[in-house]
This record gives sequence, structure tokens and C-alpha cells, in this order.
Amino acid sequence: MIRGVPKMKFKSQLATVAGRTSQQLLKRFTSGGTSLPGKIAQKIDPEILKALGENYRVVIITGTNGKTVTTALTVNILKQKFDHVMTNNSGSNMLQGITSSFIEDSGTKTKDKVAVLEVDEASLRHITEHIKPEVILTTNIFRDQMDRYGEIYTTYDFILQGAAKAKDAILMQNGDAPIFSSRKVDNKQVFFGFNTEDQSKDFLADNNTDGVICPNCEHVLHYHSITYSNLGDYFCPNCGVSRPALTYQVEEINELTPESASFTIDGYQYNIPVAGLYNVYNALSAYSLGRYFGVSQTDIAEGLQGAKRIFGRQEAINVEGHDLRINLIKNPVGLNQIIELCLLEKAPYTLISVLNDRPADGQDVSWIWDGNFEKLAEMDNIEASYVAGIRVADLSKRMAVAGFNQDQLIQLEDPKAIIETVKNAPTEKVYILATYTAMLAIRKELAELGYVKERMR
Repeated sequence: MIRGVPKMKFKSQLATVAGRTSQQLLKRFTSGGTSLPGKIAQKIDPEILKALGENYRVVIITGTNGKTVTTALTVNILKQKFDHVMTNNSGSNMLQGITSSFIEDSGTKTKDKVAVLEVDEASLRHITEHIKPEVILTTNIFRDQMDRYGEIYTTYDFILQGAAKAKDAILMQNGDAPIFSSRKVDNKQVFFGFNTEDQSKDFLADNNTDGVICPNCEHVLHYHSITYSNLGDYFCPNCGVSRPALTYQVEEINELTPESASFTIDGYQYNIPVAGLYNVYNALSAYSLGRYFGVSQTDIAEGLQGAKRIFGRQEAINVEGHDLRINLIKNPVGLNQIIELCLLEKAPYTLISVLNDRPADGQDVSWIWDGNFEKLAEMDNIEASYVAGIRVADLSKRMAVAGFNQDQLIQLEDPKAIIETVKNAPTEKVYILATYTAMLAIRKELAELGYVKERMR
């Protein structure tokens, strides 16, 4: 047996060593590779992921929005109980990247090992070919990258194809999302959501909301309450379909600020150092996994409170005395939640919006027209507005239609110009709203100037 590699067949040992060697070389001579080591290992042994994952209790976290934050929060919580919790925190959530994460962790000798994996929705069925998780948690499903995923039910079918290959896995799902009641599944389902005490209210979601058709009779759903988008306590007055019973639920939102959120679950108050109602959902998801694994409420509270702002998700960076906040935007629901976060900001700030259409962003950018830029345009504490990116013309037009003064939407050429603008901003606070590849480019520029570490950790 090769030293440092768990007992396995020789082909798997060789693949692991080759992958680990490539990781060491990449870390030494580049900024680090997240997928290549896994690709190399799989070429040698296509079953390498199955061999490496056998000694772990595995949790998979998938869904449109919130995967990365939910994964980070879950890792923090499970570390309160388990000696070793592995995750793919490099940000690569497809087959080769996950294989790379297991290779990097392959020398760990702890017996009681847990793996918390963020997995791309369309890739889940490829992961469960090799790994049989205990739990598959789905945060939500919204319209996202139409050119890649298609409609929301196509995305859910991808997830269910993955679950079908792991029939013993529990499906832990957002009970407030009607889509999760749309299919009969063989897996056990457990639901989380927001408690609704007042069942007397009866209203419809906003006209521009996706996913509000009854999964049984195709009439329009009604709601007793809505948190955001189509999430809430839904019911169908035509056929009687309603939200499933919730095992884990937020009972009360205590406070939302631009810096944090406070809320109550099962009579216990929790605080997270990240903002937004959408992050309360992420915390509830992580809480649900923590309780499944037997973590106490006090330990969950410690795990949530100890969370850090992570790559591109309200990441706070000091740039020459300016408080820079970077927020990823990638679809209309996520964008609107970031806009709601901006509305909580009372101090004057500079707004920089960046729109790219590379494959990793999604090449159909029509989704920006469903974003509520009008709310931003109404804010009186935005002192300067800038736009940038490959599709800057589309973005500028959308924001002008929303009510921004086109003459004041200053176009920036590239990431260097964006960082210079941050340095010279007229306000202490600067908010950047950027699509994925734009965020990567901005952060790379920040790294080259020494403001952040380049690798996604």
C-alpha cells in the first residue's frame, strides 16, 4: 500500500497519488488547481471517487441559490461535533472538482469522517453514480442560466435523477417551494421552511413570479404568507394541495441589518454575521442538517455565529479605507434579494454593477429585465453609479429604464478601472453587484494588488 493512501486497489492508489502530486505542483507553481487533479485521477481510475468516498458520511447540498453559503454554515456546525469535516471549499462543485477535494483529503486518518459537498444541480446525477450520500439537501430551485438548465422542472428532474441513484438518501428540501411537491419520489422527504401562525390570509404572489402553478391541477396557487419570490405557505383552493408539514422551521425573524440577521428556530435565538432573508433560509438549511446529525442547539448557535463572509457572498474587503462589499448576482431571484439587502443600507454608498455573459455566467442575460432595479433607482443614498462588463450596454439600458440617470451611469472598461474607482469612490462604502466571471476577474485584480488572497477559501 502506498503510504498516506487509504487501503484500496492498486489502480485507485496510483490515481490518488497522481492526483495528489498534480495538486502539489499546481499549488507550488500556480494559484492552485481545483479540477485538473480530479481529471487526472479519473483518467487512471474511473472509479476513484467511489473508492475515496467509502469512508465518509456524505451530505450533498444542491439547488439554484445558496449552495455555497449553506455548505459553509453546515461545515461550521458539524465541526462542533465531528473531528474531521471535509468539503469542496475551492468552489468547484462538479465531478472533477469534487474528486480533487477527496484526493486532497485522502491522507486523513480520522475514522469518523464527514464530507459536506456543494454539488451543481446538473452534476448531481454524475456524483451519485459513485457516492451514496446520507442526505441530499436542496435549497431552492429558481430560473437560472436558461441556456444550460432550461426551465425549473428540468432542473428538478436533474436532481431527482441523482436521488434515484441513491435511494437510501434522505431528501431534505425547502418545503416553502411548491416545486418540491410536484413529483412522487422513492426517497424519504424531510421539509424545512418558515412557520406561519396566521392561516387566515389568502393572497396571490406577484404577477411576475415563476413557479406558482399548482403541481397537481395547474391552477394558480394562493398563499397564507410569502417570504420572497414563490417561497411561502402555499395552498391550492381548487384541489386542496398545500405546503407539506415542516420538520424544521423558522418561527420568527428578530432583526435584519446590512451586516447580520437574527431569528428564532424551535424557541432558540440564532445570529449569523451575514445579511438578508435569503441567508436565513441558508442558516435554516444548515440547522436542519445539524439537527439530523445530532448537533445541539447551543453548538449550532456557535457554528452559525462563527461563520465568515465567503468568496463573493457579501465579502467585505478594505480597499484604501473603503468598505467594499462584493455580491454575486446570477438570476432574477438572487438579484432581487441582493437589492433587498442594499435597501437595508442607510449610509451613503457607491454602486458598481457588472454583467458578463460567458458560459459560466449564462449567455442569456434577459433575466436582468426581471430584476427590480427600480427599487435601487429610488434610493437616495447612492451617490455614484457605475456599470461594466461584456454586456455593459444591456445593463446600462436596463438601469436607465429603471430610473437611473443615463448620464450618471459611468462605464468602466475593465477590472483595473473598477478597482481604481473603488479607491477613489466618494463614499466609504462601495457595493459591487457582479456576475460570476466578472466577480472572478475583480477578485483576481484585488489579489494582484494584495487586498485579498486569490484562492477561493
